[in-house]
Amino acid sequence: MSDALIQLIGVKRKYGAGASELMALKGIDLSIMPGEFVAIMGPSGSGKSTAMNILGCLDTPSSGQYLFKGAHVEALSRDQRARLRRRYLGFVFQGFNLLARTSAQENVELPLLYRGDSAVVRRAAAIKALASVGLGGWEHHTPAELSGGQQQRVAIARAIVTEPAVLLADEPTGNLDTQRSHEIMGLLLALNRDHGITVLMVTHEPDMAAYAHRMVHFIDGKIAKDAVNPNPTVDAPADISLIETT
Repeated sequence: MSDALIQLIGVKRKYGAGASELMALKGIDLSIMPGEFVAIMGPSGSGKSTAMNILGCLDTPSSGQYLFKGAHVEALSRDQRARLRRRYLGFVFQGFNLLARTSAQENVELPLLYRGDSAVVRRAAAIKALASVGLGGWEHHTPAELSGGQQQRVAIARAIVTEPAVLLADEPTGNLDTQRSHEIMGLLLALNRDHGITVLMVTHEPDMAAYAHRMVHFIDGKIAKDAVNPNPTVDAPADISLIETT
């Protein structure tokens, strides 16, 4: 699959040694095409989070190959992996991970600050990203002044402000009620469907996974099932104007 955006080939991840050795991944083969929406599922300890950490360049395989756009990520230095993250990857977490005493706009600006963009560029991009997730006019509110759903929208704006190729979402609805969960999933779906952002999402909730085009199930450090979703949920909010991503 030479056109794959992402490939894991025989990836293993071992922690510890001797009696304390844990093989978290036991030889994973996985290919992700550009523009896919993939749900990664499995019980606790199945290896799904380890796989996501490797995909997000937050961890490295003990053996095997990780190719991103044909480049061997496992051979990159720490600094090179960091540059890859900044250029191509966006992250959304269950716990939002927003700075408490910092405004929504400033939270969204952070990836651009790390990238070295000017204050003018950061401000304009953050305002645009917040508007894209339905939070125009909320730029100066702190997380304490926002609902859980709004906080997750800020986190998504922060993830997409750099216009990444891939959005990695780790239990993005885990702290939200059912209505807010479906609103966030609709937003992720729209980013994927309308703007071609590849979405990789870890979830244990079948109704959230139902939005994905494909479901990959991990069990005991292996992929137990990798199947196309024949009837993905397709209803995304119609009132959210999304940013252009190029």
